[in-house]
Amino acid sequence: MDSLTQIALGSAVTVAVMGRRTATWKAALWGAVAGTLPDLDALIDHGDAVLNMVLHRAESHALLYLSVGAPLLALLVSRIHRETVLFPRWWLALWLALITHPLLDTLTIYGTQLLLPFTHHPYAVGSLFIIDPLYTVPLLVGVIVALVARHPATGRRWNLAGLALSTLYIGWSLWAQHAVTQAAQTSLRQQGVAAERLLVTPTPFNTVLWRVVAVTPTHYHEGYRSLLDATPTMRWTAHERGADLMAKHAAVAPVARLAAFTQGLYRLQVTPAGQLRITDLRMGQEPDYVFNFDLGPARAPGSSPSVQVSQRPDLGSALPWLWQRLRGNDLPAPR
Repeated sequence: MDSLTQIALGSAVTVAVMGRRTATWKAALWGAVAGTLPDLDALIDHGDAVLNMVLHRAESHALLYLSVGAPLLALLVSRIHRETVLFPRWWLALWLALITHPLLDTLTIYGTQLLLPFTHHPYAVGSLFIIDPLYTVPLLVGVIVALVARHPATGRRWNLAGLALSTLYIGWSLWAQHAVTQAAQTSLRQQGVAAERLLVTPTPFNTVLWRVVAVTPTHYHEGYRSLLDATPTMRWTAHERGADLMAKHAAVAPVARLAAFTQGLYRLQVTPAGQLRITDLRMGQEPDYVFNFDLGPARAPGSSPSVQVSQRPDLGSALPWLWQRLRGNDLPAPR
């Protein structure tokens, strides 16, 4: 999730756990710090764009390592504020603020390596977009009221209400994802598409309109489903994955890394300039994707560091389409 959301969540959790035991501003401040710390790994440059992607949300997001770091941070905070008697409570509050960060990230589609060092598997539920105001706003309102309320008890109740509403919203997102998954599976069966992998993830800023990608050995099929659609029919567009290129270059290190990290949701193609390009099909929409990587000349991919080539949609056409399609109007996606 975005940094503002993680700050709000960390603050809300710490304020809730510390309660009246310390000043609300102290709890909110250190909760914000704990909510930010895991994402500092984004500042590390590994010298290769694919490595930068697959090594983000790794050790700094592992539950074990964060649990080991929590008492050290709690010891620092309790000594700074001369509240050593509250060390156990600070430990609990900051541990929760730290581990809720990767747990929330896991609800996005990026991939979070929660269980390092035991497995490098990138866990990704994909029920939330990385920025979703309906999740973030209740947390922000609760924390802000807790900080400015004339009566601290009233502020703490607002904070708890914000946490409760945001948690209920997560439950809603999981239900909506399940409903869209069922609709997509039915539609694919009716159209004779046997998918090896199915991606169901929300479009930007909402959990009403969902993007679905069905992967076969040779193609990927993209479709959209709004919870407000009047009919069960889904419109699909098929695109080649580059099966021949996949077979030829499967052992190339950056290809193998991204294939594992995306759990098979990728494509390969040769650009007009002769570069082998790999695309993460999970984030973006046809034809614009955030994570494209040029891997070097197609005759010798991996011989030089990979370079990220992001593609952004034209917001002038994408946002109006998003609003209309969200409302259940079956319009083809802008190209």
